[in-house]
Amino acid sequence: MHQPHNFVYFGTPKVASDTLAVLIKRGFTPALVVTSPDAPKGRGLTLTPSPTKVLALEHGIQVLTPEKLDDNALAVIRARGCDYAVCVAYGKIFPEELIAAFPKGVLNVHYSLLPKYRGATPLEAALLAGDTITGVTVQKMAKELDAGDIIAQAATPIAPLETARELRPRLITLGAELLADTLPAYLAGDVAPAPQDASRASRSRKLAKEDGLLSLDAPAEENWNKYRAYADSIGTYFFENGKRMKVTEASLKNGEFVIERIIPEGKREMAYADSSA
Repeated sequence: MHQPHNFVYFGTPKVASDTLAVLIKRGFTPALVVTSPDAPKGRGLTLTPSPTKVLALEHGIQVLTPEKLDDNALAVIRARGCDYAVCVAYGKIFPEELIAAFPKGVLNVHYSLLPKYRGATPLEAALLAGDTITGVTVQKMAKELDAGDIIAQAATPIAPLETARELRPRLITLGAELLADTLPAYLAGDVAPAPQDASRASRSRKLAKEDGLLSLDAPAEENWNKYRAYADSIGTYFFENGKRMKVTEASLKNGEFVIERIIPEGKREMAYADSSA
């Protein structure tokens, strides 16, 4: 049964639009969506709306695209008089005044079992470390990044051969469904937020392209974990005869890291075995 919900949704990339789609399907349609301004994309640098803006407009939801969360944006958001907010990969730091504007708080979906892997790249950090279990956390946003009280968590195993390409969509769905499952009890006051144990906190930092550099002399598992962690983001690469080789497909077989397909610098994708032919 669909019912109106007096909340603001903050989000920008596909992970945010995918989560919003689940919320809408489950009957949680926001009164307002706040997303990043249209940005230049493609070779023609055409101004393109974010995936979250596109989805919101398809559903007739009002959209706000402020450059900054300044006093003007805050005034517009406050004017909606919403009880709470949901934030998924919005891309901007919330000022304390904005968090305080919502009587029931701001809920955030984070893709790790907090307090482990606070920060920008929790999924990548889990794969890089070779973790066998990860999960999602719905937390109540606080001033310190990813340090808010835990509202709900759900764990999931990581398969040995799973890469970010397979794990990310699983976590997005898991997080969206957990949020939709938890919201009714939370809004009714039936959920007791649990403080995080800060002594157990670890951080995941933003990635740079240089992080994807492989050393073919490194242990097989180290290269495999790096490949699977960065498979759908910065990617991995190595140098051969002074040329940069981007890895597009690899595997771990019998304890060996096997590079299967590459894009040599200045060339098209090919089998690695054919690259020296």
